[in-house]
Amino acid sequence: MEQQSTPGPPQWSGPQWSGPQWSGPPWWGRPGDGPRGSRLPWRSTLLLTVLVIAGTRAAALGRQGDRAHLDALAYALLLVAAGALLWRQRYPVPVVFVTAMAATVYLGAGYPYGPVFLTVAVGCFGALAAGHRTAAWTAVGLFWAGHVLVSHWLYRWLPPAGDSAASWGQELVIATWVVAFVAVAELVRVRREQWARERVERAQAAQRRADEERLRIARELHDVLAHSISVINVQAGVGLALLDSDPEQARTALTTIKAAGKEALGEVRQVLDTLRAPGDAPRAPAPGLGRLPELVEQAASAGLAVTVEGTAPRLAPGADLAAFRIVQEALTNVVRHSGSRRARVHLDTRADVLRLRVDDDGPATAADGTATGAGAGSGGNGLAGMRERAAALGGTVEAGVRPDGGFRVVAVVPLTTSAEDSVAPREGR
Repeated sequence: MEQQSTPGPPQWSGPQWSGPQWSGPPWWGRPGDGPRGSRLPWRSTLLLTVLVIAGTRAAALGRQGDRAHLDALAYALLLVAAGALLWRQRYPVPVVFVTAMAATVYLGAGYPYGPVFLTVAVGCFGALAAGHRTAAWTAVGLFWAGHVLVSHWLYRWLPPAGDSAASWGQELVIATWVVAFVAVAELVRVRREQWARERVERAQAAQRRADEERLRIARELHDVLAHSISVINVQAGVGLALLDSDPEQARTALTTIKAAGKEALGEVRQVLDTLRAPGDAPRAPAPGLGRLPELVEQAASAGLAVTVEGTAPRLAPGADLAAFRIVQEALTNVVRHSGSRRARVHLDTRADVLRLRVDDDGPATAADGTATGAGAGSGGNGLAGMRERAAALGGTVEAGVRPDGGFRVVAVVPLTTSAEDSVAPREGR
């Protein structure tokens, strides 16, 4: 199938659309600027050449008396005007000027009117489609000006002999057709630019969605693995310490490790199932604040006593998952980075927001003493992940050392979110 001319690809600078940049290619074009670069529209050019020659011969039969007879020069000019269109996709600017010049010489030689105008129209359309507006308008303007010059002044010295000046009404009709065709070509060019811009915007939107999904999956994996591995690490230390002196307690630690590992594997499998089967509805409910008792029990198995104050409100699935993960990450960091064996989780609902507060009494166990307690991440992604979850719902997370020591994490999550945010992120099957 023949390749049709399309506008050059739009360029982007940053996230904002800066419009099509037609100044990249040189004004004369270059090989490969057209679609696929290597194929020439020879079928349509051949068909157009036959149409121009046949139509001109038909026009000559009816006007033998007042126009010059078709001769070798006439056919040569017609072949040049039509044949140049073979390169209209690669070199649109030279082609539009060649067709305009050949048609002007043809008419100036007094040959019969006919489809020769069509070669100029197609050349102009190709230049406009490639974004060379100035060249297209200039070539068409010069062609029309040459026609006016020949028809109203130079006709006295040009063939055929005895020719008279054309009427201005005829010139007006020709000018109207020229303007109408160029306007249609401009409209097609604008629409092509819009389609190219929309394609780029759709590709950018798809890329953003993919990036957001990767970030969500990375955040889920971090929260699940950080919590479970912290519990496993603590219990493994307990088991090793008590393996000889208290085998029964060591057995309990190993049981806890097994349960934590099983839970971690299940949650990781849920996240990975989302990648394997996109579009399927999740078959397991997303975690929420309703699982706080389980979270407290897991923390207790890691040697952390957690006190929960307040009642968890009913939240949209997305907000419920975010609140659960924030509390989970905060308690995980207490286990990993605080010397305190006690933590407090406070839930407070007021003014359409849920205020979560997680406190521990410290002191820090990090080597540098800077990453302490609930919000510590030792340079990791825990606190950043909490902030991202809250920000996605229009909330905030603040974390820092308390004046009396220890660490505090305060998260504010709106109770009502948009319809998009109210849907929980996919947890898998």
